Amino acid sequence: MAVQKPSIPKGTRDFNPTEMARRNYIFDTIKKHFKRYGFSAIETPAMENLSTLLGKYGEEGDKLLFKILNSGDFLSNVSDPYLAEKNSQKLTSQISEKGLRYDLTVPFARFVVQHRNELVFPFKRYQIQPVWRADRPQKGRYREFYQCDADMIGSDSLLNEVELVQMIDDVFSELNISVIIKLNNRKILSGIAEFVGEADKIVDITVAIDKLDKIGLEGVNREMLEKGISAEAIEKLQPIILLQGSNSYKLVQLKTILETSTTGLQGLDEMNTILRYLEHLKVNNEVELDLTLARGLNYYTGTIFEVKAAQVQIGSITGGGRYDNLTGIFGMPDVSGVGISFGADRIYDVLHETNAFPSTTNDDVTVLLVNFGGDEELYCLGLLRELRNAGINSELYPENAKMKKQMKYADDKKIPFVIVAGDEEMKNGHIAVKNMTTGEQKTMSMQEFIQSFTQ
Repeated sequence: MAVQKPSIPKGTRDFNPTEMARRNYIFDTIKKHFKRYGFSAIETPAMENLSTLLGKYGEEGDKLLFKILNSGDFLSNVSDPYLAEKNSQKLTSQISEKGLRYDLTVPFARFVVQHRNELVFPFKRYQIQPVWRADRPQKGRYREFYQCDADMIGSDSLLNEVELVQMIDDVFSELNISVIIKLNNRKILSGIAEFVGEADKIVDITVAIDKLDKIGLEGVNREMLEKGISAEAIEKLQPIILLQGSNSYKLVQLKTILETSTTGLQGLDEMNTILRYLEHLKVNNEVELDLTLARGLNYYTGTIFEVKAAQVQIGSITGGGRYDNLTGIFGMPDVSGVGISFGADRIYDVLHETNAFPSTTNDDVTVLLVNFGGDEELYCLGLLRELRNAGINSELYPENAKMKKQMKYADDKKIPFVIVAGDEEMKNGHIAVKNMTTGEQKTMSMQEFIQSFTQ
């Protein structure tokens, strides 16, 4: 009998040490800016009650939830009529009470309501954890991936939106990724729905428009027709979707289009304020008012964000928006929040494709000590402690192997420095340091070597 080749589920990945070092570089960069802007870390469980998750992401989002079967004999309490009906949706409600989280925002809302008496509002939290979606795997789209979220809840000030755009700009500037920061407002979209005479179809319109990059304008129009949006309304929508020009030009055009919509004008005023502040702050990356940006999730109510890499064709690498009553579904109404989520996996793909990762990271081993065994091995253990106490990632080869084998190990792991401390070095209190990049070798004291890293 042939042994089955080991594998992992589609849409998931293993990460080798080099990949993990690069991923940690991304996480550490994002986390540094989260802290700098005053956000505090929390964590929530990988699984939530399905009652927490269902109905929060729209019909399409609900389909992408991974459900977890109840423990034990999960079919024992299911009646024969349910089994005979073969209705997967009804059956799921009987055999599954929990699911893997789809994002970090809904669990965050649950967390806020559950711990409201322990928190100081406005509450600023960040969270870096994996999420799961039963999506069709493709480039830049995975079934298991990390999100890096930052949210401010308990304040409706537009300064929060401005700060989030600044933070996005800071993160991608440090990562050396040129991006376009796209903004829109769900109130503007609601006003546009009123303008075309389909105010009650706002969800269908935004879900369709949000797929513009994936299925093109014809596909968007076809989907809106299938959802019952009139051909007249779709035709009226075309020049708005295709509106080009500067942000200020778009604002002027929208003011005329939305002049009879109170909601639309409110969204326009909010967008004008945010763009005015950002223009004053002079962020590094392009900020664009994009009227095709819809963010299909139903809980957004105000400003919405999406970030695209300027040099790589890939989906959004950051997204988010304002949600005015997400906690209301858990019994805590009228609490406004706004947040963003960095897609670490897509950011990784962009850095890889543009060859923009740093040559070394904080995870890399910097120094290898050659092991000669005996007294030299004991001596090197003391040197190893000095290096590590100085914050230098170091290791001692674990056995007294041939020098050629130990040097090959350092070369294969791309360790930049090798320290040799034999009998002569021990007597003189020195070490021999070989630079593996240049091939140069120097004799110096351990203190001198350590100081060379701090100069």
